[in-house]
Amino acid sequence: MDLVTRLTRALTDPEFETDAPYAELPRLSDVQLGSLLPLAYRVGATGTPTMTRVRFAVEGEGRERPARYTPEACRAMFDALVAQLEERDAADLGRAVASLLRCTGPRPDLAVPSRALVAFRLEKDDLRQPYALLAVAALAGDGSLREVRERLGRGGGPIAVDESGLVAGLAPDELALLSEAAERDGYGAPPPLPDLWRRIADIPAYAAFARRALEAATERAEAIQAGRIPYKADGAYTDREVAVLGCAARVALVRDEPWLPDLLDRLLPAVTVAPTTAKTLPSQALLYELVRAAQEHPTPELVTAIRTVRTSVRHAGVPKTLDRMLKKVDAALAARTDVALRLPTLGFDADGVLRRTAGDHRALVTVTDSGAVLTWSKDGRPLRGAPAAVRRDHGGLVKELRELVKRVGVQLGTLARALEAGFTVDAVHPYGRWRTELAGHPLARSVVGRLIWEVEVAPGEWQAVLPGAGALPGAGGLPDAPDGSSVRLWHPIRSDPGTVRAWRDLLTERRIRQPFKQAFREIYLLTPAERETGVYSHRFAAHLVHYRRMFALFRARGWTSRLLGFWDGGDQDEAVCTLAAGEWQVRFAHSLATAGDEDLATTDQVRFDRRAAGGWREAPLADVPPLVFSEAMRDVDLFVGVTSIAADPDWTDRGAEREYWQRAGFGELTASAEVRREALRRIVPRLAIADRCSFDGRWMVVSGDLGTYRIHLGSANVLMEPDDAYLCIVASRGRSDGEVFLPFEDERLSLILSKALLLAGDSGITDPGILGQIKRGA
Repeated sequence: MDLVTRLTRALTDPEFETDAPYAELPRLSDVQLGSLLPLAYRVGATGTPTMTRVRFAVEGEGRERPARYTPEACRAMFDALVAQLEERDAADLGRAVASLLRCTGPRPDLAVPSRALVAFRLEKDDLRQPYALLAVAALAGDGSLREVRERLGRGGGPIAVDESGLVAGLAPDELALLSEAAERDGYGAPPPLPDLWRRIADIPAYAAFARRALEAATERAEAIQAGRIPYKADGAYTDREVAVLGCAARVALVRDEPWLPDLLDRLLPAVTVAPTTAKTLPSQALLYELVRAAQEHPTPELVTAIRTVRTSVRHAGVPKTLDRMLKKVDAALAARTDVALRLPTLGFDADGVLRRTAGDHRALVTVTDSGAVLTWSKDGRPLRGAPAAVRRDHGGLVKELRELVKRVGVQLGTLARALEAGFTVDAVHPYGRWRTELAGHPLARSVVGRLIWEVEVAPGEWQAVLPGAGALPGAGGLPDAPDGSSVRLWHPIRSDPGTVRAWRDLLTERRIRQPFKQAFREIYLLTPAERETGVYSHRFAAHLVHYRRMFALFRARGWTSRLLGFWDGGDQDEAVCTLAAGEWQVRFAHSLATAGDEDLATTDQVRFDRRAAGGWREAPLADVPPLVFSEAMRDVDLFVGVTSIAADPDWTDRGAEREYWQRAGFGELTASAEVRREALRRIVPRLAIADRCSFDGRWMVVSGDLGTYRIHLGSANVLMEPDDAYLCIVASRGRSDGEVFLPFEDERLSLILSKALLLAGDSGITDPGILGQIKRGA
């Protein structure tokens, strides 16, 4: 019996017995899957265990990859939805439009089942999935479309009413596209069609409506700010209007409309700050909807606008939520290489300076490595700040320049984050455009000039260069290559160890701090053990971590995960992150170990999935592109390294976890700790304590006047010689030297240096807690 026949009998014959053949389902063709999905939907609560198992298996396969429906299967899906109305007391119209969009032949006559589905929804006053409801109503005829449109317009708000009038004139397939894009909450939702929003954006009537809707939203928000409309917290728009405006924003972003940046610069500030002193927002809902649109179709202008208003929001929780959401925006912007390089000059000259005059005074805004700096002068003499006369007579200019400084900082931060997120995309840019719009841009070059780039000077031959400080000895300046050549960010995983060391030496010698860790970036190569396990890595398994801290890091780094708790099935999960422009996905398993004031979790396997046929399929680790693998494991190392109890100096006296603390807190170095050791080897010889420091494997050894100390380069924990007694130094007790140059930001690196500086001069320690431990050890 072939697979399709076996599955058909399992779904329709209560007497038939078989196991759910999960491993065989990928063998089904898309059309065969489409023929089985209507049968699976007909299996209700009264189905036998076999029927239910097979139903869930088939529906699960339908969520993993797109099915295709013959005209007969499309009609069968509509009939199945009608047949299950009474038992399920619901009609999932998303399944109807999915079969409609994926129909392989002429659309069958669907008027009768469509009328039944619409009548059921209207009788229940269930207006969810409005686009799907309109699409099915358009198929039903008999006045159904008119009635649905009238019902959707009630209380939806003027913008929603305007859209209802527009979409009622669209074809059923166009309405189905809107439903597929905007209404993906159903259990059986298949993977979305490729270029879905592009297809919607190509509907001329909807593209025109998008501008009209966003302009109407802006005018209303500005009227609220001006007091012409009474203010109500989060009441500027109805729920339906927020959803409609989200669709309008996505269409405008996909089309990259030239009018959109200026409009968003008006709309976003108007919806994020109350016209009163209240800490509420005119529309928190629309703010988040626009950020979700940016996650899918980002532009540099929108990302900058969001980051700019983030600093002015008074509501305490909104900035944190925005920060989490913006992580995904940055990654998406890196993948959208056609717009990612775009950056306005904002009036700055070729030298990165903007000049303004205020009476006898002169203002200069200068772009530096750390952002923009505003300075004032009179008759060529620098002043400490804006003089009182300038603030009095030119207050508008002072405000404008201060806002400009803030905006430049936001734009440069957006650019740096987008470039770093482009590592897994392996973003490549045309050399001529890069040279003009980035390396030669008055603002962008402060970021670009401190990063190492590779130019393809011949097919397959890449030359690395640091634009702001020259290249490695003998490499010359910017290479002479055609404008059409490719340029990309250099990554250490593509270089030999000697070249990596040379770049690190150059950055340290010239005291160049990169916008993000590049030359000193950790790399993670596949190990023999991982080749042996095949589809999973145990490299970061079996660690004890502070769960809440790790969960916060998940969200900060753009990973998604459920908040764990000790309820049925709630004590374990996988944190998931999508990489490489949506082509790869990494999963990091973890589970709760203890509950109480400080929840602990244990870490487990890391696995990878590849997007295939519109869905996700688990992939062998050996098939994961090395750069994608390295960047994913870098995040996991961060999660474990930062939140492990081994890095907690106060954990030494606590319970059964002491054994793990001892093992992990002084164990072999991870890739991030090895990079830290390399940085310290370059930094320490430049310090006054250099003659008191040496390196021994995973330790930095510091000789003080009272004793000798070994600082672990991973955890920063300290042991005292000769008997390895533990020395507890709480971070705030250490002292740091602000003059010490650090080539990258790393809290553990700073902590190790502060402890080394403290212990090298241990005879000057006055803290009784630390001094008492040292004397006892001696």
